Amino acid sequence: MTLTDAGPLIAIIDADEADHDSCLRALDLLVLPLVTTWPAFTEAMYLLARAGGIQGQRALWRLVHTGRLVVADLSSSSVERSARLMDQYADRPMDLADATLVALAEEQGHRRIFTLDSDFHVYRIRGRQHFEVVPGH
Repeated sequence: MTLTDAGPLIAIIDADEADHDSCLRALDLLVLPLVTTWPAFTEAMYLLARAGGIQGQRALWRLVHTGRLVVADLSSSSVERSARLMDQYADRPMDLADATLVALAEEQGHRRIFTLDSDFHVYRIRGRQHFEVVPGH
């Protein structure tokens, strides 16, 4: 499994995205399924609708229906941790999608994240461990 932010989900679906090709190349090297959180999924769904309407949204749903993308449920402790992370990184500021991905990484012990967000070079797992960011821009 590979934790996945909204940006790459949009980029692999929308061929007009600047990072489309680099995300497709990275996707070939990642362990499936991609795993995201509901806030990151919602962000991707919203941005795909703005970029291309229902076709992009259908493509995102197909990733879920085919099992290539899993939208993880968050435990109550991950929800609480997300709120604390948003306080901790308020100077960035950290959005809800990022906070839930960091909390999920901490809970499940995963370091690799498929993201285009440079903030994941700053965020730390349990305040100490760096993320392995793919693709590494």
